[in-house]
Formats: sequence, structure tokens, C-alpha cells
Amino acid sequence: MTSTTPPNEPTLADVINKLDALTQGQQHLGQTQERFSQDLEKLAQTQERFSQELERSNDRFSTYQQATQWVVQLAFTLIASATVTVIITSVLKR
Repeated sequence: MTSTTPPNEPTLADVINKLDALTQGQQHLGQTQERFSQDLEKLAQTQERFSQELERSNDRFSTYQQATQWVVQLAFTLIASATVTVIITSVLKR
């Protein structure tokens, strides 16, 4: 009797090939994970820059809003002063 391998059972070479394929797949997954980690770090840095820019924009907007309020107050003060001046002048000329 000769010993032959049944057609459905894997040979040692098949097992080695599958192990090699699994090792390559694991290496590929490791590289992919490393790229994802790098991309995540870049996103975190970008988010930090955007947060800083947003803070600066908020500061600028706050300053602009305060300056606008001062201009409006100044305008009302000037209008009130001019109105009082006109009224006093017209009353004193009589």
C-alpha cells in the first residue's frame, strides 16, 4: 500500500502558504493601523489649529461688537448734544 494524501486534506505546503498569507495580512493590517494612527494625529493637530483660529475669531468679533456699541453710543450722544444745543439756542434767542 502506498500512502497518498486524500484530496480534501491540506498538505504541509498548503498550511505553510496559508500561514504566510496570514502573516502578510497581519503585516498589512499593522501598516494600515499605523497610517490610521498618523491620520488621526494629523486630524487632532488640524482640530487644534481650528480651535485656536476660532478663539481668535471670537476675540475679534467681540472687539468689533464692542467698538460698534461705542460708535452707536457716540452717535446718540452727538445727536442728543446737537438737539439740546438747537433747543437752547432757539429758546435763548427769543
